[in-house]
Amino acid sequence: MKRALIPVASMLAIQVMISISVLSLGVMMPAVAKDLAIDPKLVGVFTAIIYAVATFTALAAAGPILRLGAVRICQAALVMAAIGLALNSLATVVATVAAVIFIGAAQGPLNPASAHVLAQRVPREYFGTVFSLKQTGVPIGFALAGVIFPSLLASIGWRNASLVAAAAAAAAALLVEPLRPRLDVVASGSRPTANIWRSIRFVMAHKQLRVLGASAFVYVIAQHTFTFYLVTYLYEHCGLSIGRAGVLLSLSQLFGTAVRLVSGGIGDRLPRMQLLGWTGIGMTLGSIAVGLLTSHTPFWLMTLAVVGYGSVVISWNGTSQAEFAHLSPPGETAAVAAVQTALAFSGAIFGPPLFALIASQVSYEAAFFAVAACVLAAAIWQIAVARRVTVPV
Repeated sequence: MKRALIPVASMLAIQVMISISVLSLGVMMPAVAKDLAIDPKLVGVFTAIIYAVATFTALAAAGPILRLGAVRICQAALVMAAIGLALNSLATVVATVAAVIFIGAAQGPLNPASAHVLAQRVPREYFGTVFSLKQTGVPIGFALAGVIFPSLLASIGWRNASLVAAAAAAAAALLVEPLRPRLDVVASGSRPTANIWRSIRFVMAHKQLRVLGASAFVYVIAQHTFTFYLVTYLYEHCGLSIGRAGVLLSLSQLFGTAVRLVSGGIGDRLPRMQLLGWTGIGMTLGSIAVGLLTSHTPFWLMTLAVVGYGSVVISWNGTSQAEFAHLSPPGETAAVAAVQTALAFSGAIFGPPLFALIASQVSYEAAFFAVAACVLAAAIWQIAVARRVTVPV
């Protein structure tokens, strides 16, 4: 496990930086929307654009990862994030759309790249722990975004805040350069036997992976409607300030980081699919609880609901990725991880806009309840399939 420390730390740091970039617009959206004279709920459309592009780049990344190296691809992702954040500072609708396209392109390759590196250096019995550890970069990045951007908004405004984040992403791309020769030498040593289309067919034909992929699609809907809409929801519906809402977002992400690590460790000892099913039951209850919040809800109870839901709704992805890596054919970890990423990101394409539509036309409560119903169905399906699987596939 010692030789995995540097790869895990590197992939974790890169994930943190990209996650900060992805959530930047979601946290600053009330201020951005005001200056651009657009509806804050358009954050759902922008989120869909990010993940539509990310879905494509995830699938396209498997080949370049093998040819150029995982770290080189991660550096390219950080540069694209920097470009996107810089474009956002131009303060036009067109520039913001272009910004989310670049940020989406940055998001896509990370999971396939990290899976390719880690699967070669980590014993399979520790996949759950290590992949969950790497994925804590998402809640850590989101938590930092929830604290950093409201502070920057108050001091230098959202345009300059975007430029500061762009500079940080560009600096990160330079800082990981010394690691590239060491990590990419290992990554380049594999000899894949399948292309991305073969991996897609493999996942769709595999009993467990098919269920895990469909559930990832649904779970991401819950995760991203919570993460990307929380600040706007608490600001518009519950009457909190942007700063106070950002603090609750950060708390939910920090608690979720701990839960994600615990979930990964449990997944190394218990059937991961069953664990993911029961995680979905917790997500269902959390979505209902948050949907019932109003401006009259006591702040302590609001905090309990938000942090409780946030803790469980972001805890599943590392466990899911670990199971995909565990069930991947030799030499195809990057391609199979790309399929898992694309399936999960597809949920982020459709979920937030539909959530926004329901929230606008009916109510936020109905939107959160709709998410809860979808997650419950996926959770029950996973639990049922997990009980039928008695022999590893």
